[in-house]
Amino acid sequence: MPAGLVISAPASGVGKTTLTLALARAWRHRGLNVQCFKSGPDYIDPAFHAAATGRASVNVDSWAMDRATIEHLVSRGGDADIVLAEGSMGLFDGVAARGVTGTGATADIAEMLGWPVVLVIDPSGQAQTAAAIAAGLRDYRAGVRLAGVVLNRVASPRHEDLVRRALEEAGIAVFGALPRHAEISLPKRHLGLVQAEEQAEIGKLIDEAARFVAEHVDLDAVLRSAANWWPQSATNGINVTPPGQRIALARDAAFSFVYPHMLEAWRAAGAEITTFSPLADEQPDASADVCWLPGGYPELHAGRLAASTRFRNGLRAFAETRPVHGECGGYMVLGSALTDADGIRHEMTGLLGLETSFAKRRMHLGYRLAALAAPMPGHQAGARLRGHEFHYSTILVQPDTPLAVVHDATGAIIAETGSRRGQATGTFFHLIAEDR
Repeated sequence: MPAGLVISAPASGVGKTTLTLALARAWRHRGLNVQCFKSGPDYIDPAFHAAATGRASVNVDSWAMDRATIEHLVSRGGDADIVLAEGSMGLFDGVAARGVTGTGATADIAEMLGWPVVLVIDPSGQAQTAAAIAAGLRDYRAGVRLAGVVLNRVASPRHEDLVRRALEEAGIAVFGALPRHAEISLPKRHLGLVQAEEQAEIGKLIDEAARFVAEHVDLDAVLRSAANWWPQSATNGINVTPPGQRIALARDAAFSFVYPHMLEAWRAAGAEITTFSPLADEQPDASADVCWLPGGYPELHAGRLAASTRFRNGLRAFAETRPVHGECGGYMVLGSALTDADGIRHEMTGLLGLETSFAKRRMHLGYRLAALAAPMPGHQAGARLRGHEFHYSTILVQPDTPLAVVHDATGAIIAETGSRRGQATGTFFHLIAEDR
């Protein structure tokens, strides 16, 4: 039977992803089948998980998903030897108001599935206080079990000894301590890590991380700390309605933010998906009955997209008779113009009147609950959708009919309503699940 662990931390940026990838690849080198998941709304980490394990990783989210959906998604780990769920932010970090099964915190997933937590702790600038932090996390919520700690970026053997002694006195197992090692740092950009598919040397980087972690962490002890787990029978699928029977999906470096569970749910419901690359100046499949432009990094490729006349003309022709929907970056490309970080204005497809600017950066981040005021592909007016928004673009003009009344996790109404014009619709939030 498989065993499960959650990899978490007191905060973001302490090395959760690196440790998850290293453990997965090290155990894979030992002949184990490893399945990864990501807690929370993250597009980038699951692709790294797949690179490390050779198995697709999906997101599980306690704010947006019910328990049956989460159990359905994690059941794919039933044939694995070890299952790793990588957390987001700090262990207990979530939103203020509870969603479907929780606040979106990693701790919700750990408690729901009964998987112990391995904490990654960066003791930079401290020593014994690291033990106090770990003990506080251990004792904060009764249903969450702490397996032990991996220290990251320790400054010296003396520093490691001070922290280890304090943790051991607090009754907390230390699985290992990692000195600083620049060679396994993963490159970042404004929305997180540079995507796995953009890094030609990602396999070598994960191998080096696995080698380094195997030298400094007791892999057998970590494995023994995992909890045996019996996957629940997945009788129900995911509550997702495909946007059409044959879906033309934009897919390249500018349009890559698609939740794997969404695509799987569309296919499971009988939909067909064909992909095309706007950056390669390709048009959507003429036989498709809907076109879907996901998010990504159009602000990094605005000039190329503006110059892709075949794509833009093809999409406009498609939208004359069939629906087109864009999420976040895809929504921006459906608009009339996008201003890049250098202040240069680029003409987009013009299917919507939206104008956005990346030169005037402001972070928009959080869960979204949308009540559709008008239909969009796959959903009728009145449908309630749960999603997540994360971008730095500023709306300059949003003249079209609002698509939805959108609330944040506290229930407050927000300005990013999405838009509708003719056959085109768009939202800044990425759909995670239907609210039923």
